[in-house]
Amino acid sequence: MKKKKAVFNWSGGKDSALGLYKILEQGEYEVISLLTTINKESKRSSMHGIPLELLQLQADNIGIPLYPVDLVPKGDIGEYENAMQQAVSHFKAQGVNHFIFGDIFLHDVKSYREKQLSPYGIKVIEPLWGKSSGEIMEEFLQSGLQTIIVTTTADKLGEQYIGRIINRELIKSFPPEIDICGENGEYHTFCYDGKIFTKPVPFSLGEKMQQSYPIRLDDGTEKVFTYWFANLQTAKK
Repeated sequence: MKKKKAVFNWSGGKDSALGLYKILEQGEYEVISLLTTINKESKRSSMHGIPLELLQLQADNIGIPLYPVDLVPKGDIGEYENAMQQAVSHFKAQGVNHFIFGDIFLHDVKSYREKQLSPYGIKVIEPLWGKSSGEIMEEFLQSGLQTIIVTTTADKLGEQYIGRIINRELIKSFPPEIDICGENGEYHTFCYDGKIFTKPVPFSLGEKMQQSYPIRLDDGTEKVFTYWFANLQTAKK
C-alpha cells in the first residue's frame, strides 16, 4: 500500500521524538519533512530554545529534511498564521494532506490545529493522543530515546532541573503537581539519541539563562512568566 505523504511538526523534544518514532515504526506515512518554528532574530525554537543548527543536526541524523518557519519575536497570532499558511501551501503543492503533532491531551491546542488546517484539506494526526501522561512517559522510557531538560518554568521546576536527563529517578523527584510529561509547559526537552537517529547529536549546555516574558491573558490583564533556559549549543569538535 502506498504511504500517505505527511509533515511532522518537530519541536526537537521528547514528545516529538516519541511521536516520530511511533509514526516511522507503524509505516503508514511517508514523512517528507520536519517542520519547526524559529524565532527570526535568535534563530532558536520558541519555547525549547534549541538553536537552528542543532535542529538541523537532529534532522540530518534522522534522515528527514528540516523545514524552518521564521516567526517575528512577539508577533501577533495573525503573523504566525500567515507564516504557517505559506508552509501549508508549500507542502500541499507536494501532495501532503497530513500534518503530524506530538500533543497528548490539550484539547484546545488540538482543536486550534484542526480549525486552522482543515480549510486546506490537511488532516491532523496525533500518535500520542488519548493516553495518560504516565503511559506516554513509560513508552518514552522503553523506546530508548535519550533527552535532557533544556527549559523550565521558574515557579514550577526551576533552575536545578536544567540539564537533567529524563529517566525514572528524575521523574520520581518531580513535585506532585507537575505533569510528568510537562504537557502544561512545566518543562521542555532536547532529544539527542535513540533509534530514530543514525548517531547521537553533539551538543553542549552552555551557561543557564533566566528570561521573563509578559503575556496578555484573555481577560485583558498581563502576567509575567519566567523561564530558565540551558543556552543549548552545538558541541565544539
